[in-house]
Formats: sequence, C-alpha cells, structure tokens
Amino acid sequence: MQDVPTLVAQAREGRPRAVARLISLVEGASPQLREVMAALAPLAGHAYVVGLTGSPGVGKSTSTSALVSAYRRTGKRVGVLAVDPSSPFSGGALLGDRVRMSDHASDPGVYIRSMATRGHLGGLAWAAPQAIRVLDAAGCDVILVETVGVGQSEVEIASQADTSVVLLAPGMGDGIQAAKAGILEIGDVYVVNKADRDGADATARELNHMLGLGESRGPGDWRPPIVKTVAARGEGIDEVVEALEKHRAWMEERGVLAERRAARAAHEVEAIAVTALRERIGSLHGDRRLSALAQRIVAGELDPYAAADELVAGLTSG
Repeated sequence: MQDVPTLVAQAREGRPRAVARLISLVEGASPQLREVMAALAPLAGHAYVVGLTGSPGVGKSTSTSALVSAYRRTGKRVGVLAVDPSSPFSGGALLGDRVRMSDHASDPGVYIRSMATRGHLGGLAWAAPQAIRVLDAAGCDVILVETVGVGQSEVEIASQADTSVVLLAPGMGDGIQAAKAGILEIGDVYVVNKADRDGADATARELNHMLGLGESRGPGDWRPPIVKTVAARGEGIDEVVEALEKHRAWMEERGVLAERRAARAAHEVEAIAVTALRERIGSLHGDRRLSALAQRIVAGELDPYAAADELVAGLTSG
C-alpha cells in the first residue's frame, strides 16, 4: 500500500517519481484510487489543458515537443500525457513518447507520461481524466494531451481539454477529410503542419472554406484560426501558442472555460458510475435474477427493455 498523503505532498514539490506512482495508481485502478482523488480534488483546477489530435503522421509528437519548448521559455511548468495504442501482449503503450521527446527528459519543469488506450475508443485512455488531475495537482501550468492517431473517430479529446487543437498536413488526404464529419468539427485551433511541403497553402485554403461552410456563428463567437507550422524546425509554434492564449482569454471572458470544465467533470462522474454499474452487471452471469428474467423473456412474458429496467432497478436499490 502506498502512503498517499506523502505521495501527494511529494508530487506538489515536483518530484517525478511521486507523480509517476500516482498515475500508476490511476492506471491500475488501485483500491487506493478513491483516496488519491480525494486528496487531489482541492489541489487541482488550475492547469490549462490543451488537446492535440489528428491523423497518424501529421506530426503530433513533434508539435507537442515544440509546444513544450515554447511554454518552457515563458517559465511555465508543462505536463504531457501522450496516449498510445496498447500492446496486445503487455497492455502497455506501444510507442514511447519519452523517446520522441527526449530533448525534455532532463528538464525538471516538464513531466512526460505515455499511457496506453487499453482498447478504449475515442483516442484517449480511460484513465486520462484522473491522470490529468494528477498533473494539475502536481503544479503543471499547462497540460498537453496528445491522443493516439486513429483518424476521424478521435473526438473524445473535445470533452477532456479546455482547448482542442486539430493538426493536418498536406498530401495526406486531409483535404478530403475536411469535407467529412469527424475530428474537423471539434477544433478550437487548426494547425497545418509540415507547411514547407507542396500543397500546404491549398490545404489551409480548403480547410478555411470548409469551416466557412459549416459556420453558424454569431457576433463575438470564436472562429477557429488556422496556423501553418513546420514543427520540426519550430516555425509557427509561437503563433500556435498565441492562438491558444487568445482562445483561453475568450473562454474566460465569456464563461465558456468554466462551462467546459463543469461538463468535463459531469462526463467523468457519468463514466465512473457507468463503469461501476457495468462491473456489477458483469458479476451477474449465472445469477438467478438474471436467469429468471431471461426465462420470462423466452416465455414471452417480458420484453428485453423491461427486463433491463428491472435489473438496473434491482442493482441500484441493492
């Protein structure tokens, strides 16, 4: 058993090992998870959470690393949560973002953690909200959440971040993707990376056109900017940071930031409740209550929806 109060105190002091242990407790769904979250609750809520998403190969990790450098130049402490596909053998992250962000490995003002999706769809790990809270409570000013590259279905980041950044690159079919529903509907800031390649201007124009077609914004509403970058050389990254800060200021001015964070908390509570209920239902295989309901369905006495209502009512009351 871990000494949670000591771990939390050490994490607040910026000790990487303590932060790592807290996130490991989260990922492993430790019996101490409730104690950890209770200790962190009054300490979190200060970090600015930025999500980066996009198709594989657009340069998410390179862009994340460049953003870390930009924020560190301003003296901000940065946490990076890099979500990778799961190994089918170990369940761990297949790709090591520590390797791709090795420039920051020795910086005490940067904490980088790779997390595995473990089969969770939507581009994020199921434990991401709690891991974000750990980094927040540990004193990170900015938390960059880089999602696994899974394409159009990678939209869950919009419900977990204060600001969502969608990355595209020329010559990768993103122009076609711009015409479809998916990740291009969730962006607060759009970045056309690898802008030194042919087709970058055309990609930006087409994206701007598609955003214009889908607009139903009123006066004063946020219009997502489009920023061109060459992240590998750090070009355009300061402009991305400027766009992020403008979006943050706009949200704070209009109360949108508080609304998003409240919605995020509600989503997290709902997910925890559904998981708990699913575990209780999963333990019912072979239970006589479930068998009795199944028999009534087969006999035509009950339909599956009514049976499910009875089952849920029994679980929640018991």
